[in-house]
Amino acid sequence: MPYIEVDVAAQWLRLYERERGRVIWESAVATAKNGVGERYGSYQTPRGLHVVRAKIGDGAARGTVFVGRRPTGEIYSPALRRLHPQRDWVLTRILWLSGLTVGENRLGAVDTMRRYIYIHGAPDEDPMGIPSSHGCIKMRNDEVMELFDRVPPGTRVRIIA
Repeated sequence: MPYIEVDVAAQWLRLYERERGRVIWESAVATAKNGVGERYGSYQTPRGLHVVRAKIGDGAARGTVFVGRRPTGEIYSPALRRLHPQRDWVLTRILWLSGLTVGENRLGAVDTMRRYIYIHGAPDEDPMGIPSSHGCIKMRNDEVMELFDRVPPGTRVRIIA
């Protein structure tokens, strides 16, 4: 099974082949505008070892808008963004992360899954390589679709600062 590493300092995601530890795919990302941290309400990207707990959006159209992990029936457009300027845009696919280290990113006030931390698609006009999310790991829609198709639930995700 492959594994994912997210490098917050470099704003980069790499997919590794487990057997040889070589990079088989990579993409620029955007992590939290508020930096790294695990506390609930911090709007920071959590560090440490995680797992893809759930994959959401299989077969959804590119640009499908999700709110509360459910498709709204909308397809993202700049016009839709102007109508809803305060939305945190979660698009196309969701890889919902769950922390694996109790007290660090699992359970209590540091639980990644209860913080709703995802790897997800973002509007094409959102810059990648610049911290700008509310805690999640944002990617281009085409790239999150490719990653989604390459990793099964249970894939390990290491987030480093």
